[in-house]
Amino acid sequence: MIVLTAGTAVRAQQPTQPTTPRSVAPADFTGVWAAVITEDWRFRMVTPPKGDAAGVPLNDAGQKAADGWDPQKDIAAGEQCRAFGAGGVMRMPIRLRVSWQDDTTLKFETDNGQQVRLFRFGGSLPPASEPQWQGQSAASWETVTEGQGIAPAGGGGGGGRGGGANPAAQLTGSMKVVTTRMRPGYMRRNGVPYSAEAILTEFFDRSDEANGDVWLIVTSTLDDPTYLAQPLMTSTHFKREPDESKWKPRPCEVTLPLDTR
Repeated sequence: MIVLTAGTAVRAQQPTQPTTPRSVAPADFTGVWAAVITEDWRFRMVTPPKGDAAGVPLNDAGQKAADGWDPQKDIAAGEQCRAFGAGGVMRMPIRLRVSWQDDTTLKFETDNGQQVRLFRFGGSLPPASEPQWQGQSAASWETVTEGQGIAPAGGGGGGGRGGGANPAAQLTGSMKVVTTRMRPGYMRRNGVPYSAEAILTEFFDRSDEANGDVWLIVTSTLDDPTYLAQPLMTSTHFKREPDESKWKPRPCEVTLPLDTR
């Protein structure tokens, strides 16, 4: 737009559009993603025997709770979703459907268990309420100073991956999500527990391969002073699908171990 004043052309300043977490997103996580399970198959694709917590650093209280798992009690109490809470659902055989609910909230839906995880940016968490299966999740885009690599996720409930407040920092493709206020649930569907005190820290990264495949990599750390002797770290992979033709939502279901059917 040109404004003429006394024979002089002056370019009017265009209005500045406000930036939002959606508008500055360094990576596109929207679409449908299918879990690719190439490790821990017997813990993720089927229900292992009661008390089998191999690979999970349970303390004595955690192992006692796992040994006491009673699937019929969960069913009777209407708590079939214990294995589909935020502390365990990403390790289940699921598809994710990801979309922006609004400019500050990224929505992750699961087909298996029909769960909805809302990742809220900018400190826009709702008022504290009763703990829910998916808890409350605060999200942020990761930054890293130019020339500085991104360190692996870890360090318990708060460790960042990169250089934080440097004004020269640039956005990377990573999203950090910290989830609290979860209802007690299961890390695995055979009753391996996490408590209401657990804190889940996740990093989401997108990888576009030369052959056209697109991957979502979720690196997580679960801290639980009630049931874990040390944090549990996992890395989970999802592959992007071309459309929603395989998206078939179904409710939470308790699946018994093979040796008890």
